[in-house]
Amino acid sequence: MSESQGSESTRQLPVIEKAAESELGQSASAADYDPLPTTDDTDDGNGRFWSVRRIPAGIIALLVLAGAGLLLYDIVSVRFDRPAMAWRRNLARELAERPLDDIWVLVGAGVAAALGVWLLVLAVTPGMRDVLTMRRPHTDVRAGLHRGAAAMALRDRAMEVSGVRSVRVRVRRRKVTARAVSHFRELDDVRADLDAVLAEGIKGLGLARRPALSVHVARANKNRKG
Repeated sequence: MSESQGSESTRQLPVIEKAAESELGQSASAADYDPLPTTDDTDDGNGRFWSVRRIPAGIIALLVLAGAGLLLYDIVSVRFDRPAMAWRRNLARELAERPLDDIWVLVGAGVAAALGVWLLVLAVTPGMRDVLTMRRPHTDVRAGLHRGAAAMALRDRAMEVSGVRSVRVRVRRRKVTARAVSHFRELDDVRADLDAVLAEGIKGLGLARRPALSVHVARANKNRKG
């Protein structure tokens, strides 16, 4: 499902969060990273990874198999001059006698429609939102990077910046958000260093489409209890 490319890790790792929202002060700054277009960033057929969706497919297959088997058994029993099952007789009578505006008919139709919409959504969407597509230098190799692993790698680089006491990194498909707490140095200086370090880190991830970068730096609340 995801493969390693060079020295880049594709293991799914949790995002370590050490700074609580209440720990951030009022002074914060942010910046956007807009990468320059390169030949590696062009759309070369690297689409998102598609989930095989084994669980929904298995559930539907089991339900269809159980329903078809039960109906086939009842039909064979009738062919051998045995009475049809009570549930099938009751169902046929209810379908013939119950009006279309009956509450149970409407509920059944709504459930069937919702199930159909759900199946259509599963059929036309790729899923696997946690896997970011990486660049494809070789046509026979396709790799993906879990968002948790990307966040861990960027957090490790952010912690190397002087003045950063703790940082939280959240990686989405279109944007990377970093919230840092600084215990010394000017906030603007810390943010500028984080901008440079994280922008370089995003380039080093080797993603097919680089996300934007937003950096927030705040002073730790010295009056925080505990």
